[in-house]
Amino acid sequence: MKGSEKMEHKFVVGDIVEMKKQHPCGSKEWEVTRVGADFKIKCLGCKHQVMLPRTKFEKSVKKIIKSVANEYN
Repeated sequence: MKGSEKMEHKFVVGDIVEMKKQHPCGSKEWEVTRVGADFKIKCLGCKHQVMLPRTKFEKSVKKIIKSVANEYN
């Protein structure tokens, strides 16, 4: 089961991510507010919230700007 526990990306509520495409307001930075089968993200430019399926979210993320998980380690 160790192989299934290892994930390529581990997203946590509170992470700040940069998306590949920018939001119409001009911002590319989003905060993760819900994780699971669907992800809920909030635009840091205009505070608009969007829900995306996990697969689409993971494909759309360019990089993790700030990870909450690393702060606790």
